[in-house]
Amino acid sequence: MIDIKQLRENPEKFKEGCRKKGFAVDIDHVLRLEATKRQLQTERDRLRAEQGKVEKEIGPKLGQLAGQLKKAEGEARVALQREIDDLKVRPAGYKAEIARLDAEIAQMEPHLRDLLLAVPLPPDDDVPVGKSAEDNVEVKRWNPPGFDTAKSFESQRGFKPRTHIELVRDLGLADFERGVKLAGTRSYVLTGDGMRLHQAVLRYAMDFMTEKQGFTPVSVPVVVREEAMVGTGFFPAGREQAYHIPESQRQNADEADGKGAKGYDLYLTGTGEVGLMGLYADEILDEAKLPLKLCTVSTCFRREAGAAGKDTAGLYRIHQFDKVEQVVIGRADEVESRAWHKTMIGYVEEVLQSLKLPYRLIQCCTGDLGPKNADMVDIESWMPGRGALDSDGRPTGAYGETHSASRLYDYQCRRLNMRYRPGGEKGKGDTVFCHSLNNTVIASPRILIPILENWQNADGSVTVPEALRGYMGGRERIG
Repeated sequence: MIDIKQLRENPEKFKEGCRKKGFAVDIDHVLRLEATKRQLQTERDRLRAEQGKVEKEIGPKLGQLAGQLKKAEGEARVALQREIDDLKVRPAGYKAEIARLDAEIAQMEPHLRDLLLAVPLPPDDDVPVGKSAEDNVEVKRWNPPGFDTAKSFESQRGFKPRTHIELVRDLGLADFERGVKLAGTRSYVLTGDGMRLHQAVLRYAMDFMTEKQGFTPVSVPVVVREEAMVGTGFFPAGREQAYHIPESQRQNADEADGKGAKGYDLYLTGTGEVGLMGLYADEILDEAKLPLKLCTVSTCFRREAGAAGKDTAGLYRIHQFDKVEQVVIGRADEVESRAWHKTMIGYVEEVLQSLKLPYRLIQCCTGDLGPKNADMVDIESWMPGRGALDSDGRPTGAYGETHSASRLYDYQCRRLNMRYRPGGEKGKGDTVFCHSLNNTVIASPRILIPILENWQNADGSVTVPEALRGYMGGRERIG
């Protein structure tokens, strides 16, 4: 959620942000509704103050009149009683008007909240303007020694590359047919050395981040409440990509209070980022412990809604996968956030270079940032089995996204109500919302595609990258 104070002070910034990101949000309507709410709150607070003043003033007066009433008779008594009744009614008029205003505000708040949740974080000024991923900009390319993605695989290795689909079939690394039988389209089962390689890359990435980079390993739930998805910015814009468990529609004995209460809906997370960020929702963190450097490995679920016809075969676009995710929660400092963004991208580059996988960095344009990112850089690995076909009908190679690094400033932390108190004095001074960043370390089995395709041999076997051999029992080759 964006800062409503900033929205009031600089609405043009957010209008421009919506335009650059391609979001249709009526900022003027949001501001009018928010102004109306504030006016109602001001009037309610004024009436409450007057009500308190009247109640304070009439208390002694009522006591005085009650004393006189005891001694009065006839018309004097009737007059005193009427005056007492009139005084008692005065606060009731305030209560009725305050109740009306409370009801009007309560009716308005959910709609206003939904509108504010839909306002995207404006992109940073140095992010290139564009409408879609087609307008993204390549900023860096890295090739391992002895290989150049600008040249054909065959000219450098002496044979035409097999696709990962052919490699996993011939080497018995995955079973797509049984995966589909079990779970439907875009499903798979890793088998034998395919599962071993999958586990190896996850363990290697986790050890790299925790043992070498000092990140704290954390396990997180992958089934979460809606509040976690909203708080991390994946709802409302990404709701169609999440698997929904409608627990509220059935009796749930574990959640019931004995009176027939129903449970709450749950959602499968598409990234460990949701759990890592949600851990500290509604907390005031110790500034001395910032930044928090967190890392998790979790199973992730994505519906891939709207991806019909895209990469339907193989391991590239699937519904379930495992991912090592890195998250940094830091102070509200743009310079620090930008520095951490570069550092986190550097971790991924080091991992890919250690695996000797060609890759490139892609600066995402404004139209490809999504609602929650001020900036995002994608990392794409070279996959010889993708791309346009040659005269023999064989792929000529192409880059495919394997990582994504995002800078969000206080967007998530504001929604999650995650703060710290500058200066570190407990209970003193105003609190400030933290900044957050996230980046994929490894997502598998997608990362298996460039590993298998780049490390394949002419005889159909695959060399195990040296960095992974310790996690594969010392094996140097598959097949």
